[in-house]
Amino acid sequence: MDEAPDALQEAARTGMTLAHWAARFPDRAAVVSSHGDRTFAELNQRANQLARALRRAGLEAGDGVALLCSNRAEFAEVMAATNRSGFRLTPVNWHLTANEAGYIVDDCEARAFVADARFGAIAREVAALAPTAQVRLAVGGDIDGFISYDDALDVEAGDDITDPVLGSSMLYTSGTTGRPKGVYRREAPPTSAASLDLYGYRPGDDLHLCTGPLYHAAPLAFSLAAPLNAGVGVVVMDGWEPELMLRLVEDHRISHTHLVPVMFHRLLALPDDVRAKYDVSSLRMVIHGAAPCPVPVKHGVIEWFGPVLFEYYAATEGLGTFVDSTAWLERPGTVGRPVANMVVVRDDDGNPTTPGQVGTVFLKAPPVGRFEYFKAEEKTASAYRDDYFTLGDMGYVDDDGWLFLTDRTANLIISGGVNVYPAEIDAVLLTHPAVGDAATIGVPHPEWGEEVKAVIELKPGLEPSAELVSELMALCREQLAGYKCPRSVDFVEHLPREDNGKIYKRKLRDQYREGTLH
Repeated sequence: MDEAPDALQEAARTGMTLAHWAARFPDRAAVVSSHGDRTFAELNQRANQLARALRRAGLEAGDGVALLCSNRAEFAEVMAATNRSGFRLTPVNWHLTANEAGYIVDDCEARAFVADARFGAIAREVAALAPTAQVRLAVGGDIDGFISYDDALDVEAGDDITDPVLGSSMLYTSGTTGRPKGVYRREAPPTSAASLDLYGYRPGDDLHLCTGPLYHAAPLAFSLAAPLNAGVGVVVMDGWEPELMLRLVEDHRISHTHLVPVMFHRLLALPDDVRAKYDVSSLRMVIHGAAPCPVPVKHGVIEWFGPVLFEYYAATEGLGTFVDSTAWLERPGTVGRPVANMVVVRDDDGNPTTPGQVGTVFLKAPPVGRFEYFKAEEKTASAYRDDYFTLGDMGYVDDDGWLFLTDRTANLIISGGVNVYPAEIDAVLLTHPAVGDAATIGVPHPEWGEEVKAVIELKPGLEPSAELVSELMALCREQLAGYKCPRSVDFVEHLPREDNGKIYKRKLRDQYREGTLH
């Protein structure tokens, strides 16, 4: 990036990077969406107006703002406004039930709640569960009890605010037990020009295609914040379809995008004539992560798109490693070569492993922006070991220092790039009067990577039935977001248990993988 680094770094320190680019090329597209477009100047103006509106409503630096919104320009406006006002932004998954979403909006201590009218029914219930969110703005239509987002902005000035304060985001990630927790950083690390150079963006010329929902950490970081901070516009998909993606790449000459492995599966499954119909030669970087990608699938995409895939190993809590296509083709399956001391693999006693020895992968916490779980000191402490934290992944480094992942935490399911935590599902299943015990696991799925399966041990004297399966499925749908619900239910006489009585889920998963259970 050949922009003046001092000016860009100063803008980043105060959350005004968007203003920097708006002054440079105001008429270039910043957001292109089916719900409305924004130039850099328009997006910057709206961010200033929203910042002033929230301040007028009484919000101060450090206050929380919750956002329940589809992929549209207003999502970017809220992100930009909170980033320059010192506010803490919490995007909320709109697939959640009202109770699940309400818990997050209340727990994050949001003083303002911005909601998309598309989700108005849920938004009203969420507002009732989050009494501290007294400032309520409705985007794209009316919601009872909310004021119009557009009306609130229209009365405010759009010139750059003179006292910007760098804001932050706090996304929620479920643990393997209990309620979801916010991944909180007391000091937000500013985006640097050097980090943006990693993606090879050309300010004002390139376009990034956002394929995933912006409430997720990866699309928010890789497909909205990073390109906009680099002076690169974003074409936003409101729902991903494989052929539509190809059409958008061709029509807009997309240079960058972010995908998850299930999307690779869907793209490769398109008929040959459909794949051949679209010109994807403009793609220079396809960022991917969020779930393991089978080696043959990644090979197939590289053969089609070229050596433009750029894989990361990361989570909401922090970044780990990156690997480009050239290095990956030399070592298929690797997730990257860590910089010295940034990643450590340890055995059960906490000692560093030898090359080829599988252990728990630990990532070094950054000096600025060290995460903690919001209002959960015990959970935070359990994640760290000295200056390192773990996501619970298992892996090894080879003789040359390249990292390979072999397993994940005993409980985590990754289906279509989305984390599913079985403890939440088990807790719902156990409320059914026929269930003696429950173990939700992930079983292999050719497209999604893993599929959610519930394995049930019934109470003595009860027998499995199709009617009982229907009841359990309905119970989950009533209380959980759709993507968390089991796709199948199996019954066993006895669930495998460890000596301490806990269900041995790894053994249960292995039995399905080995074919001893179906």
